[in-house]
Amino acid sequence: MARRLKLERTPMSKLPPEERITTFEEVALGYTPEEAIIEAERCLLCKRPPCVAGCPVSIDIPSFIELIKKGDFIGAVKKIKEANPLPAICGRVCPQEDQCEMKCVVGIKGQPVAIGRLERFVADYEASQGEVEIPPRPAPKGKKVAIIGSGPAGLTCASELAKKGYYVTIFEALHKPGGVLMYGIPQFRLPKEIVAREIDYVQKLGVEIFTNFVVGKTRTLDELMSEDGYEAAFVATGAGYPRFMGIPGENLLGIYSANEFLTRINLMRAYKFPDYDTPIKVGKRVVVVGAGNVAMDAARSALRAGAEKVTIVYRRSRKEMTARIEEIENAEEEGVELKILTNPVRYIGDEDGWVKEVEVIKMKLGEPDESGRRRPIPIEGSEYRIPVDTVVIAIGQVPNPIVPQTTPGLETTRHGTIVANPKTHATTREGVFTGGDIMTGAATVILAAGSGKTAAKYIDYYLTHKDEPGIWEKIFKGEV
Repeated sequence: MARRLKLERTPMSKLPPEERITTFEEVALGYTPEEAIIEAERCLLCKRPPCVAGCPVSIDIPSFIELIKKGDFIGAVKKIKEANPLPAICGRVCPQEDQCEMKCVVGIKGQPVAIGRLERFVADYEASQGEVEIPPRPAPKGKKVAIIGSGPAGLTCASELAKKGYYVTIFEALHKPGGVLMYGIPQFRLPKEIVAREIDYVQKLGVEIFTNFVVGKTRTLDELMSEDGYEAAFVATGAGYPRFMGIPGENLLGIYSANEFLTRINLMRAYKFPDYDTPIKVGKRVVVVGAGNVAMDAARSALRAGAEKVTIVYRRSRKEMTARIEEIENAEEEGVELKILTNPVRYIGDEDGWVKEVEVIKMKLGEPDESGRRRPIPIEGSEYRIPVDTVVIAIGQVPNPIVPQTTPGLETTRHGTIVANPKTHATTREGVFTGGDIMTGAATVILAAGSGKTAAKYIDYYLTHKDEPGIWEKIFKGEV
């Protein structure tokens, strides 16, 4: 009984800071079987579990944890995969502290059960045992669905539809599938071998993936549906288009968007140049603008790529930083400096056009803005300069417009996201659904996965009732 009521969660080992900044190897080392069972023992196995309501893909959390308690690790991962095809990924990068773990009853008096760590453990355990078991395929329905984008939303939607008997094809613009999982999140936080392993599982469910296929250029969405026989489509192209501040000097050499910086490092392995073909120039002094997970990833990647000093510049206070607490702590452990209440106003270059300084201004916080966070206000006359060799701008992303621009009748909002019913994910074009960041704006991996799962449900409904009069209008209005 004493172990069951243990209020402190079981710690997870990780590489020491002085070692990890010299390598792109994974920082968090995961649980051992003994540690996993000890942590699982803390779960109260609630009969009305609030943690499930906090999970965007509705994993049966008490059931999989109960199986861990019994030492049935394979049974536990099978239980998770009933709801989520990407447990090794979600166990690593999802903000469980704001979702399932935030709802955990144990967390009322102590630390919540480490649900994400347990999810990661059983997924890794399954892989360590050899061939991953694939559920039997259902009878084919003889209908084709096109998935545009192979990030977490696309992969989840595809796997759900494949399990229902549809012929599913994913079209990916880049040369490797995975979307943000492959190009955006660094190796030390999400090893690419693990992403490839999860994608292999989705393919073994019967999903076909075409890479180097830019929908809107290689083929339009209309051509896929009118000429290639796809009866429904799911647009999940994410939000990978960089945002800039529009201040003087942003076009100087040595200034990257976080998208380019991380894509070069993660997808193209620039940190291994010349073994890999893509180089990246990282100077001794690096400034990263922003304070979300992407900014932390960029800062920590810069250290590993050879920077001697990395500074994060953020216009609000630490309280308003949007990155996960553990990612901020990891960055600080590794030597990243945080300059809060500070904002760039211009960049200064040398005679060759390379950035050499960033001029910043000190800020104070005013009343809350539309985001609910206190609005940053410049303090007049407080400008000063920071010497710099490289700048990475990580202030958010917006959706790539290519699919909406090449698909007549597919409406978008003023933010570039696709207009869709929030319940059914149906768009203004019949047969076309959407989800993930292209629908919601930049969000988390697990929210994108949950979006893909929801869309699959209504794609199945649409294709089952397609011949009924007025069916699309009902789905678009959420009247089903």
